[in-house]
Amino acid sequence: MPDAAEIIQVMERLGVKGVCRVRCKVLDGRDKGKILTRNVVGPIKRGDVILLKDTTMDSVAAMSRR
Repeated sequence: MPDAAEIIQVMERLGVKGVCRVRCKVLDGRDKGKILTRNVVGPIKRGDVILLKDTTMDSVAAMSRR
């Protein structure tokens, strides 16, 4: 089940495809209160709420495996 997360910081824009790296705080679920780094596609700003499919892995960790 997806968990809601609030965008607390837009860190950088990646390329021309509309991808942004953001920091978000999980609002509910098992990892409530955890701050994660995620890549988000589309228009986004601070304070928006997104739904995360998975709250176990950060995008920085995923990028370093390539």
